[in-house]
Order: sequence, then C-alpha cells, then structure tokens
Amino acid sequence: MARYEDEIQELKQRIAKLERQMAFLLQSQSLDYRDEPDQGPSAEMINLVRAGKKIEAIKLYREMTGVGLKQAKDFVDSLGK
Repeated sequence: MARYEDEIQELKQRIAKLERQMAFLLQSQSLDYRDEPDQGPSAEMINLVRAGKKIEAIKLYREMTGVGLKQAKDFVDSLGK
C-alpha cells in the first residue's frame, strides 16, 4: 500500500511541475489556455450583467475560463451592449 502512495505522491509532484512549466510558457508567450471551448456566457453571467453586477460577472468569467482581468472585463462589457 505504501508503494502506491509513494507513486501517487511522485505523480502529483510531476504534475505540479508540469503545470508550473506550462503556466510559465503560456505567460512568456502572452497566451491564454482554456479548458473548455468557449460556449458563450452562462445564464448566471447574463443575469449578473443585467442586475448591474459587472464585477461579479467578471469574477465568474475568470473562474470559468482562466482568462486575465482585462479579457474578462472586455467580454463582460461586450455583453452589456
């Protein structure tokens, strides 16, 4: 059992290292990575914008997509038009 726990711990460390390397590479090239294809705004996001809660909508969009603050703000601003 301990052998599997050691292997799992080693794999977690390797994954964490790969994630740091990927983040560095993306940042150095000014690129954004999205886990999921862009499916447009969620209903929750639209409701937040309609209620005048743009900051909450921006936070939600950033959580959903992982984009930067400016990109999220621009996206949310485009919903209000």
